[in-house]
Amino acid sequence: MKTTARISSFAGTALALGLSVAGAAQAQSHDHAAMQAQSRKADASKPVDHSKMDHSKMDHSAMPAPKQDQAATDHSGMDHSGMDQGNMDHSGMDHSGMKPAARPDAPSEPREPIPTPTEADRAAAFPPLSRHMQHASELNHYLLFNRLEAADVDHGSAQAWEAQGWIGNDTDRLWLRSEGERERGHTESADLEVLYGRAISPWWDVVVGARHDFLPRQSQSWAAIGVQGMSPYKFEIAATAYVGDSGRSALNFEAEYELLLTNRLILQPLIEVDLFGSDDPRRGIGSGLSTVEAGLRLRYEFTRRFAPYVGISRERAFGGTADYRRADGEDIDDTRVVAGLRVWF
Repeated sequence: MKTTARISSFAGTALALGLSVAGAAQAQSHDHAAMQAQSRKADASKPVDHSKMDHSKMDHSAMPAPKQDQAATDHSGMDHSGMDQGNMDHSGMDHSGMKPAARPDAPSEPREPIPTPTEADRAAAFPPLSRHMQHASELNHYLLFNRLEAADVDHGSAQAWEAQGWIGNDTDRLWLRSEGERERGHTESADLEVLYGRAISPWWDVVVGARHDFLPRQSQSWAAIGVQGMSPYKFEIAATAYVGDSGRSALNFEAEYELLLTNRLILQPLIEVDLFGSDDPRRGIGSGLSTVEAGLRLRYEFTRRFAPYVGISRERAFGGTADYRRADGEDIDDTRVVAGLRVWF
């Protein structure tokens, strides 16, 4: 009987142990999702502690991306101070379609007055030279045939010239000026001036010297003084006063302008006025306003040194000079169509 009781006690113990193991296994297979939902429902009023949650095995690739309204997003509270810009890779970004945003404070008009150049601006404009500077020669020269032309006149043809040249430096020069005219194979007038020129400004020279008239008729010499240069608006001016024998005097004024129609096509108006202080019957010159010549020439510059031209020139005599010409059977008004060259060396 004792043996039977021991067997029954052992069997009961074994049955109890088996039931407890089976109960534990069943408890491990319970639905945790429902338990967590119940737990969240039960603890919804309490703050959740996320510090112990492990998100390393979560897969977000299958989750739909949320739509965000960029315009309505407020970035004012964002703090990027903790971002490491140096480790960002921007090589894949495409900015070709982006338009630069206009600065609200950017000026729409040029700034005036112009800011004073700084030392950095001067250094950028004038970099250090790798070679030594070379000064230009102190002695230079220039020769210009401003008019070297021909015209068809009554009873034949005519030729005329006007030339000037200088040799010297920027401030002191020896000037040579000459004008003349030939008709029907004979020289009607010719003169030569030899002048010393001194620069009194970047654009003006004072000239002093002598002039000799070879023709018309008897030759004569003059002492000369005057100014020449370029006035405002780029009018080239030459005004010279002359004093001759027996107290004779004369004044010559010449002005011309170059109007650029294109870079090579240039229209050149010119006017020249002669006045005399006294009558000179030997040369057919009256006192006062003697002659006025106006011309308009259109030239084409193949190069700056070589330019053919065509034009028209008109001269009219006044006062006593006109009376002398009428007495000699000459016209007091002469209009010519001219063609010629303008060259310089």
